[in-house]
Amino acid sequence: MSHDNDVAVLGVGMHPWGKWGRNFVSYGVHAALAALEDAGIPWTDVGFVSGADTMRNGYPGYVAGATFAQALGWTGVPVTSSYGACASGAMAIEAARARILSGRCDVALVVGADTTPKGFLAPQGGERTDDPDWLRFRLLGATNPTYFGMYARRRIDLYGATVDDFTAVKVKNAQHGLNNPYARYRKAFSAEDVAASPVVADPLHLLHICATSDGGAAMVLTSAEYARKRGLDNPVRVAAVSTTTPTYPNTVIEMPHFATDSTVGYPLPERTFKQSIGHAAYEEAGLGPDDVDVAEVYDLSAALELDWYEDLGFCEPGEAEGMIRDGATTIGGRLPVNPSGGLACFGEAVPAQAIAQACELTWQLRGQAEGRQVDGAKVGITANQGLFGHGSSVILTR
Repeated sequence: MSHDNDVAVLGVGMHPWGKWGRNFVSYGVHAALAALEDAGIPWTDVGFVSGADTMRNGYPGYVAGATFAQALGWTGVPVTSSYGACASGAMAIEAARARILSGRCDVALVVGADTTPKGFLAPQGGERTDDPDWLRFRLLGATNPTYFGMYARRRIDLYGATVDDFTAVKVKNAQHGLNNPYARYRKAFSAEDVAASPVVADPLHLLHICATSDGGAAMVLTSAEYARKRGLDNPVRVAAVSTTTPTYPNTVIEMPHFATDSTVGYPLPERTFKQSIGHAAYEEAGLGPDDVDVAEVYDLSAALELDWYEDLGFCEPGEAEGMIRDGATTIGGRLPVNPSGGLACFGEAVPAQAIAQACELTWQLRGQAEGRQVDGAKVGITANQGLFGHGSSVILTR
């Protein structure tokens, strides 16, 4: 397979996640400078800045591309800003990739950063009475942890999952993140620790649910030709980016076990929204689930990680519990998931998260993920989804 249509990842950088209480721009600049240093490229050589927006930090957050360009020092560089909730980072990666593949620049910088409030994330952007996420929040009082609890209950009812299975995901991710210098929580947890934490949204305990965090992540992307000129014959490459949306009538909650063509009167989609996110990425990369060596997925709750195993085709529906019980997704298993520690160790810094996932896979594919390395990783996939139907999946190869 020719890689001339792939985009090279020359540099990655992050600001550690935490609750630092500073302006989000400082985290993004820190990550950007780290990525530029990693790539060995000066800021003045960047031909395009792609910013992932944050809605919680006022006007500078809505125009992140320009905000970061200004903070790094105006050079006349073109910018764009992308927003797609948790998928914002993937959209920013896609914008930079498209610019490079169109031949309009050789070097692009992608940056996302966030400063978050204490507690859960509330909807932004005013009244949205046609948005099911706004409605469940405002009319039902179903905050995000409540939503995560409903999804967890669904796994229990459909597939016989147990709270112990969810706990095993948390214990695994906490162990993975112990050696990650960018993780906010670097502490091992036992099953007893998880069980002793308060119930937040039955059946989920506090330690099953991710925090809200400050953090930043950045990538330097270049054309394949530029990478070759720099003497890099085999850099990590972006093989696919999926920013797909749902197909009608599928929005967020999928109930394929009770809806059929005969009962609803219109054709049902071939696959659920979350399945389609990964499928679109596989299709573009010319790869499949069997080719994946390592994955970074959006574990908003420990239970949701299990859903992603199935959505990305790592196993059939109802088989995810078997993967966690068998250790398949632990480092050393057949398909390690969230070697970074995932959101369990990071928490959410919304626009940075999809970029951070790609940074982790870059380190994994380079063999630089010290203390959490997946042996021989050549293909990695990320997955998350943003509210209001924003898909997010990136496939990196080497």
